Parts: sequence; C-alpha cells; structure tokens
Amino acid sequence: MTSRETSNAPLDIVALGEPMIEFNQQDPARALDYRLGFGGDTSNFAVSAARQGARVGYITRVGRDAFGEMLLALWREEGVDASGVAVDDSASTGIYFVTHSSAGHAFTYYRAGSAASRMRPADVPVELIERAKYLHVSGISQAISASACDAVSHAIERARAAGVKVSYDPNLRLKVWDLPRAKAVICATAAMSDHFLPSLDDVRTLSGLTDPGAIYDWCLALGAKAVTLKIGPDGVITGDRAKRQRISGNRVNCVDATGAGDCFDGAFVARLAAGDSIFEAARYANAAAALTTTGYTAIAPIPRPAAVRELLARAS
Repeated sequence: MTSRETSNAPLDIVALGEPMIEFNQQDPARALDYRLGFGGDTSNFAVSAARQGARVGYITRVGRDAFGEMLLALWREEGVDASGVAVDDSASTGIYFVTHSSAGHAFTYYRAGSAASRMRPADVPVELIERAKYLHVSGISQAISASACDAVSHAIERARAAGVKVSYDPNLRLKVWDLPRAKAVICATAAMSDHFLPSLDDVRTLSGLTDPGAIYDWCLALGAKAVTLKIGPDGVITGDRAKRQRISGNRVNCVDATGAGDCFDGAFVARLAAGDSIFEAARYANAAAALTTTGYTAIAPIPRPAAVRELLARAS
C-alpha cells in the first residue's frame, strides 16, 4: 500500500528519481567515523535547485520507515514540493556509504528492492510534470530496476508531449547495470533531451574517447539539443551545435566532491528556468558546484545564491 499528498502549485522544475540516506566517512583513519546525511542524485538536484530559488517538485517513493520520514522532513525544510512522493508500506528507503582515501571517494550501496526501485509508469503523477517548465531525470533512476526505467521513459514522453523541456544526467554507475545496456539506454535518452549533462569520466567510458572536444562532439551527435560536459576541477564545456564555450573551474578548498555534479545540475536548470542563457547558467552552476566540495555530505554544503555570486565576483 502507498500514500501520496496532493498539490496544485505551479512549478519551475520536477525531478524524478531515487533518494537515499547517506553515511559519509569523516576520517579515513577512524573506521566508524561517519556522518549521516542525505543523497540520491535527483534528490540532491532538487535541493540544489530549490536553494537557488526555483520552485521544485519531486517524484519518487520512500519506505514507511525512519529514513523515509527524514527525507520527507528534508524536502519540507528545503521547500521542495513532495506531492509526487509516495510512501511504500512494504519496501525500505535505500542507503549508501561514502569512504574516502588518497584515490578519492568510493560508494557502497544498499538499495536492492528499495521503495524507489519499485516505481512504475502508472505511479508517475503526470499532472505534476505537465505543470512544470523542466523535467530532470538521471541514468541512476533508469538503472535501479526495469520498472523504474520504464517510469523515466514514460515521464519523458509525457513531458515532451506537454512542451516541458527535459534535462538528463547519465550519472553512470556500473555497479548497478552493465555497460552495454547502460550505453543503449543512455544514448537513447540523450537523444530525447533538451539538455544533456554528462561528466567527462562517464562519457569516456560510454564513448571510448579521451579528448574532451571529441567527447563533446560525440554527445551532440547523440541528438541532444544542447550539451553541458562537466570536466571536474577544469570546469565545463557548454553549448549546442551553433556555439560552445569552455568555462574554467573555480579554485576552492575541496574536501569532498560527493554530489558536486548533482549540485551543478540543480543550479544550472534553476538558472535556465529563471531565464539565463545556457552560458550564464553554466557559469553560475560551475561556481555552485565548486562551493559544495568545500564541505562534507551531498546536501549540507550546497550553497545559496549569495555565496555563489560572491565567488563569481571574486573570479571575474
């Protein structure tokens, strides 16, 4: 049995996907030193967009458990419309652990059979999507189960039919699905996207290419109307077939890159919804993503506009 709240408020953005509870290692020398936080790429996206001032809704399922209640409380606190969130009596909310080492950060997931993985096309509240300017989805949401993948496809179809723009981050996770299926689904979804938002490492794996310029051309050739390629500390390449621009990274004291790409996506689409050009939105989101690496966990360090504007002013 599931339950869902209702709402009729207009929205700038609706995200669909899988929220999770995060346990983030604070000190690699202390095996049990973890901080509880929130994660899940599309939930991180929703909070990031909301903190930039966008009206954001979220579509997912959580378990009727303590972690599900914590996520619902998070979205209420952040001003994210949770009328698209169903509470599942028979499945749990997913969790993951982040560990840190000299090689970077690594993830360990406990999400099999989670409430979010049970999403089906019939569970998607399409009226929520049809009231928005943008729908945001991710490859992780497609990877967690066949029914969730179908739900993402259904949401995209309804969005396109209603004239709602689609942003898509492939967020490749080969622990969740194999590369041939991932590549087939991601390439097909990119072709239906208005904004394709991959990371350099993801597309290197998908395309077999190494040069960022060649990778960008490969992304455009998939059929996306516009591409914003995130290249980590080196910034982003953004644009469309007519024009592209490389935006340099911002120097900050990076301690944890968890969720930086999600923060970028949320800030980027929020600024697009507010009327910025793709280049203005990418420059803003680039600064927001840099700032979120200066603190631990995916959600807590996501900045507000004043901090982003301050960093942009220092960089200019």
